[in-house]
Amino acid sequence: MTMTGLFACTHDATDTELAHAKEHKTDIWPVIVSEVPQDKVIEDKVKQLLASMTLAQKVAQMIQPEIRDITPEDMRKYGFGSYLNGGGAFPNNNKHSTPQDWIDLAESMYQASIDDSVDGSTIPTMWGTDAVHGHNNVIGATLFPHNIGLGAANNPDLIEKIAKVTATEVMTTGIDWVFAPTVATVRDDRWGRTYEGYSEDPEIVKRYAASIVHGLQGHAGKDFLGNDRVISTVKHFIGDGGTVAGDDQGDNIESEQALFDIHAQGYVGGLTAGAQSVMASFNSWHGKKVHGSKHLLNDVLKDKMGFDGFVVGDWNGHGQIEGCSNESCPQAVNAGLDIFMVPTDAWKPLLENTIAQVQAGDIAMSRIDDAVSRILRVKFRAGLFDKPSPAKRQFSGKTELIGHQEHREIAQQAVRESLVLLKNNDNILPLSPKLNILMAGDAAHNIGKQSGGWTITWQGTNNENTDFPGGSSIYDGFAAQVNLAGGKIQLSEDGSFSEKPDVAIVVFGEEPYAEGHGDRANLVYQRGNKSDLALLKQLKAQGIPVVSVFISGRPMWVNAELNASDAFVAAWLPGSEGKAIADVLLKGINDKVQHDFKGQLSFSWPKTPEQIVNRFDAVYDPLLPYGFGLKYGEISTLSSDLPETYQLTEDLSVGTQVFNAKVQQPWKMNLFSGDEQRTITSSTQALTGIKYRTIDKVIQEDAFKITLMGDNNAGIQFISGNGFREDLSAEQEKNAALVVKLKREDPIKSPVYLSMSCESEADKLGSCRAAVNISEALNKAAQSQWVDVSVDVNCFAKQGVSFDKIVVPFELSSAGALSLSISQIHFQGEGSETADVQCK
Repeated sequence: MTMTGLFACTHDATDTELAHAKEHKTDIWPVIVSEVPQDKVIEDKVKQLLASMTLAQKVAQMIQPEIRDITPEDMRKYGFGSYLNGGGAFPNNNKHSTPQDWIDLAESMYQASIDDSVDGSTIPTMWGTDAVHGHNNVIGATLFPHNIGLGAANNPDLIEKIAKVTATEVMTTGIDWVFAPTVATVRDDRWGRTYEGYSEDPEIVKRYAASIVHGLQGHAGKDFLGNDRVISTVKHFIGDGGTVAGDDQGDNIESEQALFDIHAQGYVGGLTAGAQSVMASFNSWHGKKVHGSKHLLNDVLKDKMGFDGFVVGDWNGHGQIEGCSNESCPQAVNAGLDIFMVPTDAWKPLLENTIAQVQAGDIAMSRIDDAVSRILRVKFRAGLFDKPSPAKRQFSGKTELIGHQEHREIAQQAVRESLVLLKNNDNILPLSPKLNILMAGDAAHNIGKQSGGWTITWQGTNNENTDFPGGSSIYDGFAAQVNLAGGKIQLSEDGSFSEKPDVAIVVFGEEPYAEGHGDRANLVYQRGNKSDLALLKQLKAQGIPVVSVFISGRPMWVNAELNASDAFVAAWLPGSEGKAIADVLLKGINDKVQHDFKGQLSFSWPKTPEQIVNRFDAVYDPLLPYGFGLKYGEISTLSSDLPETYQLTEDLSVGTQVFNAKVQQPWKMNLFSGDEQRTITSSTQALTGIKYRTIDKVIQEDAFKITLMGDNNAGIQFISGNGFREDLSAEQEKNAALVVKLKREDPIKSPVYLSMSCESEADKLGSCRAAVNISEALNKAAQSQWVDVSVDVNCFAKQGVSFDKIVVPFELSSAGALSLSISQIHFQGEGSETADVQCK
């Protein structure tokens, strides 16, 4: 049994924590009257079943592993209460798994859970999934606009229809439970999850929460959790949209009153509608992780607000609590967490440690009984004990429901209503479909880019149009209508053309991202790499009117792009039904408006790159206000002479950290030798021809040493944690140097290469790679002393590295013998002029 941290998860409260505890005001929180009252019959069943369960069976109900880390045999042995597939996880680890593959896995897990031959339990398990804009993990599913676009539509009835469609497509694959809706009220658009929020103001969030919950679960007394509905989850409780500087998983320092007024309204709406689960948030509130906050999870949510469903954690969120680890955290249970979301193989020691902690008295049995009662209550309400197995349910196997035409029509309506017209000089829109139209920009014919993150893969990257059968690009919609009307249309990503067009529609915007990968220091669009602006100006210089369609997960500072556009449409992240945009921007064949713009900004549009602006601020001065959105025929008031220069307040000397006593997020560290590669997971590791070990420079294990034997090419590599690109264009703009604090033991006799790689559309890494020989600089450095060795980032840029899509920021390799110790790797702003290796 793994007992790591068993008795190490408590700490004395600090003076700050004690003072803050005294300020807790549970009286400001309302009592929620849920539409789903407790049922005495169900409560009796819960008590009866609970009384028959062993401690091991109870704790197993509280463990939620991930499909990549368990087998049906594990389910049969332990009887987990639930399991999940994370973003980018698929049955058989196959992105192109069919709906039948999903059903087969659901059926095998279910049958294993009710098989009492090993664990003695027949309690059915639940499968949870992130279906956040449709059943987005499944090839061919209907993908709706992300929440930011739906917020602009401001149509609660449409939202309920969307949720019902999502429930249907989820149930087609045999899944019971959806981790939606996200009800974050986003206060800082630099946050990488901004697009998962409906608005900066709780007004829309509250209404939408109820609509989504009703659409997923049905209505109490009517079709609540019937055969065509799934369990919903309001998330992430609480304050994730209000962290300092928009830092994902950061600290919210709002007052408790503001926490309720701004960040809790989605829970008022969702819990009143009968949501059966709440997901705890990664963020802290005044320095304390919410996963470990008894005040918020128990005193507020359960005791005061009266929530009687269960609280599930987020991806190993319990392991972030002070004194805890992924494998051991009684604090989370004692705070009110009912289900540990525990991907990776940490689930087994966590289960064993939790059992031992109950036996040792660190967790009261009453707390375990409360958690399991809540889980069982929801399972009984959902009919899981009575419904057929996943393969035999109402929608299972009806693959025609995945991406059904009626579902796509609802998504197309959502696309049309989400579009916001920011600028329309001389009423250039709507366009006649009989014109000669040029469609340019890298998002014009790219369904993956228009769909954003949480699209098949977690980050929404590495998808092709062929991964969206039944879906349509933005170009597809224009081409169909223009060709039907007898006009002409040319698709040219770079804006080149054989015949001068009457008008150019340029579709461009953010690359897909999710969670922390999308966090930004400011809202400048394409900082340091204004390729899209260059395209707009190129077309304008040829006397071609330009209509911009901007794809983004947040409002951004695009003054220059606005100035270079005759019309500008905020299209957000429309999902798989890009063709619907043409329904709004083009007139019909009869030369009349087909659909007018309905979308209005649910987020204020910033006037400067660093402006954090929200509705009802004491000083409210955005470029475009909350609620703005032109309709056809209205006068366009946005200037074409907006300021295009800016000065940021950031400290230019502070750059991206790759390694500083430990590997910094979002990087991970690999060891490689020839074709072998292995992620560093322990203090000592080796491959053929290379050894790695941690060492002490100032404190314990704050550096590492690599020893290369010279047998073959070997070295270390820091790579984006999930293989996705990171935007480091700011480092190039700041004329930074890549700096390594190191110590060499012996003279360098062979070339030593410092390399950097970015994602290339052609071959992902091959042509988007640069290497610099630093052996001379190493030999000049003092031997057996810690020194900085630096390389001008222009050395990499000149060899073709694109800093806006870095995957490998640092790789050190040699085919010769080498012994180096390293304690820090970082970018230093304005360091190129004094770098040891320069490339003028």
